[in-house]
Amino acid sequence: MGAEKPNVTVIGKRNKIRTLYLLPRAVAHLKKYLKEFHGDTPTQEAYVFYSRNTGVLGKMSQAAVNKQLKKHARAAHEICNEVPLDLHAHQLRHAKASHWLEDGMNIVQISFLLGHEQLQTTMVYMNITIEQELKALATLEDEKDKKVSKKWKNAKGGLAKFCGVKSIRK
Repeated sequence: MGAEKPNVTVIGKRNKIRTLYLLPRAVAHLKKYLKEFHGDTPTQEAYVFYSRNTGVLGKMSQAAVNKQLKKHARAAHEICNEVPLDLHAHQLRHAKASHWLEDGMNIVQISFLLGHEQLQTTMVYMNITIEQELKALATLEDEKDKKVSKKWKNAKGGLAKFCGVKSIRK
């Protein structure tokens, strides 16, 4: 967790391996979790979220993950009724991508952050209508029209800063 670019590797649908870079607050929460559930010197081969039955070297089953999500969704629903009771992991990913789009991030950057190989996958994944697709694509900077601002850039840095990782300078 002391890495220059803190990240986790996850295995997704169809065994697709993705590297996800972590923001500083996520790193802080993860460090606290690891200390509590893995001790001062975690085993390198251990799963972060492991099975109670098999221990740290046994991965948590999809059913167990779903059970935990639903349990915590019920508790969160008591505080905010907008949290769905039938929450599943993919909804978290979908919600974050939708918020990025609503905040003006262009669809190409969202596609990159989601690890999609094709832009169309992101469009379908987000249930984007033709109208929304045109609006999303309009956020892309037209090389000839320098008046269009780069929505993801600001005085503090670019996309790397936004994602909490160091920028790679060439």
